[in-house]
Formats: sequence, C-alpha cells, structure tokens
Amino acid sequence: PQQHRDFVALLPFILVGSVDAQGQAWASALAGPAGFAHSPEPRSLRIDAAALPHDPLAANLRSGMPIGLLGIQPHTRRRNRMNGTVREADAQGFTVAVEQSFGNCPKYIEPREVRYAPRTAGEVARSTGLGDKARACIARADTFFIATAHPGAGTATAFGVDVSHRGGPAGFVRIDGE
Repeated sequence: PQQHRDFVALLPFILVGSVDAQGQAWASALAGPAGFAHSPEPRSLRIDAAALPHDPLAANLRSGMPIGLLGIQPHTRRRNRMNGTVREADAQGFTVAVEQSFGNCPKYIEPREVRYAPRTAGEVARSTGLGDKARACIARADTFFIATAHPGAGTATAFGVDVSHRGGPAGFVRIDGE
C-alpha cells in the first residue's frame, strides 16, 4: 500500500533478515539518511546502503534469495514488515521484489527518537563468548531483533525469511549460562 511505501522513506534504519549458505538466519541493521530506503514502484523496495564487510548480510545478498525486512519508527511505535526476494544487489545496496507488506501492532516498542549518524571507523571484535561489557548491555536491553527462516529458505525456490522485533522491560532477554 502507498502508506507503507511512504513510511519506509521516513526511516533512518531498517532491519534485514537473511539466510547464509549453511541455512543460518541472520538479523542485520542498515542505516542511512531519510530516503535511503524507498519504494520506486508498488512491489519494489530499494535500499541504498551496503552491509559492513563483517556482517553476514554482505555475503547473503544474492539475486533470487529470500529476504525479510522490518521498518520500525520507535518514537511513533509504528512498524511494518516486508518479505520478498532480492532482485539485484550492487555496491550501493539492493532492490527487493516485495511479496508481502503489512503493519504490526506497537506492543513492546519502547518510544525513543532515532536519528541517522554517518559511519565512523570502528573496531570489529569476534569472540567465542560474551564478556562483561556485552553481558551488561544485554541485561539493560529493552529491544531485541531476531531473524528466522523455515527449512530450505537458503534456496532460491523457498520463502520464509523474517526479521522480528521483541521488546519488554530490561531483563526480558537474558543469558543462561556460558
């Protein structure tokens, strides 16, 4: 619908659910100034942002691959989910052939203002476990994003990739053990 097309153009970030070659679902975030995500025609969505090199999304964006998207505007508590397939990917971003687009209820969305800030150089750390800093961040979290996919979603003929918002008071997501 036109209201979904208008909504996505307002967003400073969008969540993307993709599946890697091993069938593992991944949730990624892409950001840009308002308009970086836009719908040039009713069943098409263009994202003018590239995944960071270390993000699994960078390897998962291939023509014909299923993809799930979530646009969320925390200050209005509005969100929209989309599913489709990657039509094309290039160095500047990718285009999605949209199969489904629908609104979701605002439950558990913590109101906050989110603004785009251009990337600055950062450090990527890989680990086999969570350190104290990461554990403290998770303990404070009131928002969480998760990607899911049904079996076979890593093939061009299957659909079912999704990325979802989960939220609640600090402590709603926790770490059990190591």
